[in-house]
Amino acid sequence: MSPSKPSIVFAHGLWADGSCYSKLIPTLQREGHEVVSAQNSLDSLEGDVDAVHRALARVNSPAILVGHSWGGCVITAAGTDDRVAGLVYIAALGPDAGENPQELIGKFEAPPLFSRLDTEDDRIWISRDGISDFCGDLPKEDQKLVWATQGAPRTAVLGATIDNPAWKSKPSWFLVTTQDRAVNPEPQRFAAQRMGATVAEVDSAHIPMLSQPDAVLDLIRTAARSV
Repeated sequence: MSPSKPSIVFAHGLWADGSCYSKLIPTLQREGHEVVSAQNSLDSLEGDVDAVHRALARVNSPAILVGHSWGGCVITAAGTDDRVAGLVYIAALGPDAGENPQELIGKFEAPPLFSRLDTEDDRIWISRDGISDFCGDLPKEDQKLVWATQGAPRTAVLGATIDNPAWKSKPSWFLVTTQDRAVNPEPQRFAAQRMGATVAEVDSAHIPMLSQPDAVLDLIRTAARSV
């Protein structure tokens, strides 16, 4: 891998794992980037930030952190690390200091997915009916695969707060998903404007890295060239 190019470190969202970036990683590797996708436990913000820090230790050049959905909270907390050169938010949450994800989403109309979640044993699951609100622009067979492999976050993660948001000191880029029914476009646009991010939009449901990977790659490339 080229030491002149930034590394790319991914943080995934709720109901996912690091393999959700599988359509992006081979291309970025061919283009000369070191790439690591952190495996977040979804147990706590602190644990997921630690997972990103471990991933940063595995690369040899300054990194672009890419966070999808809840992963935006993770990179907002982890991105103050000196090894981080920039932040890319994908259909993400980018809270301010002292603001938790529920509060950010709660500034706007609740997304349809929130009425189709099941809570059991302190874990939150997407119901079978809810998967279309999560990734409805994927083929039905792919939607079934996403549902079957979902990670289940602890209920407490949605109340986690951040003391020092990295977007206040690091450059940021934001991909808004205009057909999103899991994190509505309005809180995405609000967060992107507040952080002064460079914004792109894509006509996609919540997981564009699977449905429209080229749009995500283009934004990551833009960020990588800029740093």
